[in-house]
Amino acid sequence: MRSRRAWLRRAAALCATAAAWPLAVRANELTVGAAAPPLELHTLDGRRLATQDLRGQVVLATFWATWCDPCREELPLVSAYAARHAHDGLVVLGFSLDGADALPKVRQVAATLSFPVGLLGSPWAGGYGRIWRIPVSFVIDREGILRYDGWQARDPVWTQATLDEVLGPLLREAGRYRVQSRMSAS
Repeated sequence: MRSRRAWLRRAAALCATAAAWPLAVRANELTVGAAAPPLELHTLDGRRLATQDLRGQVVLATFWATWCDPCREELPLVSAYAARHAHDGLVVLGFSLDGADALPKVRQVAATLSFPVGLLGSPWAGGYGRIWRIPVSFVIDREGILRYDGWQARDPVWTQATLDEVLGPLLREAGRYRVQSRMSAS
């Protein structure tokens, strides 16, 4: 009986792994310096924010959950950074992996943040693959190019130093980008 259960567990695990393989392959296709796959956030207040509509902005897409302690530790830091750099063109999109049953908790956390939050709805995030580790984040530059792949990060939790290192150069281009945009509009 035990060996049959063990065999069934192994078979189920193998099937789950095989089913997730195409999703993992997609995430492995992420390339820093190439076009970022599209993402769409359906916010708690009913808005729809798509990365394709945010061209000209630097987008930080962060995936988190209320039950994830490292996520809860980094969210206030990311929120403060987002508030300080909104005028530089930084947009943060917060994708919660919580289920609908945790919506009150998600709303409670979201009320403390300076950026929009929505429920992801499933662990699948399109071209970013299956979100299997959190926190994880991705950065898209003003031209829609992936500049930071959180799957490759040694320590996925944002610190002030990593925010400055990853986002700082992209945000400093704000003045240059505005000048170029005005010149090309003329």
